[in-house]
Amino acid sequence: MGQRAAVLLVRRAGFALAALALLAGCHHASVGAGGQRVDARAFDAFYLWPGVQPPQGGRPRVLYLLDGEVQRYGAAKFTRLRSGVPHLPGEIWLVVRVERLDWSPEVTAQIMGDLARWQAAGNHVAGLQIDFDASTRGITHYAAFLGGLRRELPRGLRLSITGLMDWSAHGDPKTLAGLGQVVDEVVVQTYQGRDTIPGYGAYFARMGRFPIPFRVALAEGGTWEAPPMLAKQAMFRGYVVFLMRGRAGGRR
Repeated sequence: MGQRAAVLLVRRAGFALAALALLAGCHHASVGAGGQRVDARAFDAFYLWPGVQPPQGGRPRVLYLLDGEVQRYGAAKFTRLRSGVPHLPGEIWLVVRVERLDWSPEVTAQIMGDLARWQAAGNHVAGLQIDFDASTRGITHYAAFLGGLRRELPRGLRLSITGLMDWSAHGDPKTLAGLGQVVDEVVVQTYQGRDTIPGYGAYFARMGRFPIPFRVALAEGGTWEAPPMLAKQAMFRGYVVFLMRGRAGGRR
């Protein structure tokens, strides 16, 4: 090999190494700083809105199914979002998305009727989840509402709620303890839209004294790096992945 050819070979090798380094740097910036992308196939508990299916190749063990909603406009009424009641494997939680707490007896009766219908279809219904964005200052009022709802639940069914990460940072310990007497679990939301909320590690650092069993809800495709202390916290019960329409797996 001539001297000129050798120099060209070295230069080309240098360019290739520089390109590889650049690609590695881009990859590190996309997932390293904020954690890995959430791959739903690595989990077994999911939020399923109507029209969304579990990930292909996954083995769902727990399903949170959006059954209906109570909107803020007009008179309080329950709007059912699912037309059928299939028989599904695993543990089922029926979810009601809520924008108001001034329910009529008819709203509560419709929701209890849906729980009974899903049980009658042979499903293992664990209970009811209320998806409501209660502010940290509004927890006391929310707990009173949930207490009334709890009394309406059939024997053997549990009550779950979604919760904000801010509860761990600014929630009054006595108020949270009172809430823990009413609900069986809190699913802590870590995302807004499709993206993980920045700075979540600081919130979970304060969850060590959280008095209620909790799961952590992750957005499919969002970034997540588990805070080191999370797995050691006594009330931590695992993850739930909110599946997005249009993600991998052929959904919609």
